[in-house]
Amino acid sequence: MTPAELDLRQYAMQGLVAEVSVMALDYFHRKESLGVSMKGAQDWLTVADGAVEAALREKIGVLFPRDAIVGEEGGGAASDVTWIIDPIDGTANFARGERNWCISVGLVVKGMPEIGIIAAPSLEEVYVGRRGKGATLNGAPIGVSGGTDVKRAYFEMGWSTRIPLDAYLAMVRKAFEAGASVKRSASGALGLCHVATGRTDGYAELHINAWDVAAGMVIAGEAGAVMNDFFAGEGMRKGNPILCCTPGLAGELEAITGIVSRR
Repeated sequence: MTPAELDLRQYAMQGLVAEVSVMALDYFHRKESLGVSMKGAQDWLTVADGAVEAALREKIGVLFPRDAIVGEEGGGAASDVTWIIDPIDGTANFARGERNWCISVGLVVKGMPEIGIIAAPSLEEVYVGRRGKGATLNGAPIGVSGGTDVKRAYFEMGWSTRIPLDAYLAMVRKAFEAGASVKRSASGALGLCHVATGRTDGYAELHINAWDVAAGMVIAGEAGAVMNDFFAGEGMRKGNPILCCTPGLAGELEAITGIVSRR
């Protein structure tokens, strides 16, 4: 894909994400409109998830009809050029009126994440990353913390029902034993963005899906983060572990999580 073709997709998607952000924020402010249901234990779904994804699919289909689309709600099959959509990441937060949620759209070309756009409308934040061209928050360049002391580190560790609880608790325990502080805020996409801005020093999750990380990987990578090879094997279709951190703490976070980065 040529740089001009990537430019067109980046700027078009920034506009589309801005449009659906207004839609999502309207749902968020009208709790009675959410039609909350559960796909499984702690796996929330709202009317907004389907509406945002449907709107993005429709516009992508018009603008880039040959591009494939994979979405959390509508599924889909990947191709050489694939948009990966999480219409509302952090749906549990969204449904409860907590502001830590976002719309995440990534573009993967031949297995390589190229463009990442993440909007957190209720926080008035928009993250944009483009491979080889840097990452921004609301138009200003961002970068990782640069931390090197695990005893000052602030890690986020995502939790998944697809992983045995003991494995998650063991990972968190190791982090505390190493001297780090640990949090969980229930949005993997924003978790990667927070590494990218230096708000946290690292994010790890023992299993996560492609729509949660495709956009954030571009943003964090362009901000200087170290990550594992998430798209190895069946990562696109079945998900994988994710590790993302400031370079000076990669060894410590690898030891804590058992996830190997691409240092």
